[in-house]
Amino acid sequence: MIFMAAVFVVESYPAFLVLILFTLMAAKGAGKPVADSLRGMKPILCLAAFAVVLNLFFAEGAPVSGQGILRHVSREGLDLSAKMVLRLVLLVSGTSLLTFTTTPLSLTDGVEKLLQPLNRIGVPVHEIALMMSLALRFIPTLVEEADRIIKAQSSRSAAFNTGNLLQRARGQLPLLVPLFAGALRRGDELATAMEARCYRGGKGRTRMRELRFSRADLASAGAMLAVVTVLMVVEQARF
Repeated sequence: MIFMAAVFVVESYPAFLVLILFTLMAAKGAGKPVADSLRGMKPILCLAAFAVVLNLFFAEGAPVSGQGILRHVSREGLDLSAKMVLRLVLLVSGTSLLTFTTTPLSLTDGVEKLLQPLNRIGVPVHEIALMMSLALRFIPTLVEEADRIIKAQSSRSAAFNTGNLLQRARGQLPLLVPLFAGALRRGDELATAMEARCYRGGKGRTRMRELRFSRADLASAGAMLAVVTVLMVVEQARF
């Protein structure tokens, strides 16, 4: 959470460099290949490229050059686009590293433990963590079901990636309708199973594995504190 906040707060390129170096060091320590992270960024980079084009040509400011197409590109738009891409890359790589090193169950347990003080003001922390756990659990299930539906529809001569943009959007209907129907069916079955097991929320529930603060947690917090300190120094150096 501190890393995500730092990604949105920093404004200087040296500070972005510090975050990139920290992410690379963390990925190396976790044994996550950089190539895997780059492959996972392809969909995000397509969205970022579209946003970059909009910022380059529609952000107001001083033009980069007075000739050719560069006269429509502002320096402010160029700076805004570069920082936006850096933020997206850091966010995706950071969250990818978190899910690579932490199981969904441990992640939701940690979130619930972290937000536990909010129970005193009526925030349903356990229910929020449960929804987060179910969402993470359903992602691979939905991907597997979508792949099965695509193969079944392709065997019936359905076209998903041919024609213009409107035709491709219409071609997704044979995929989306059964996918949503299957997700609703699985959700209803899950609710029935939870009711059959007398699930009544987090009140009075105990844990088989209690979370304990360890040296690894202390080392992680210390590393993040050091990074934040360096970022503060770098940001203050701008002024």
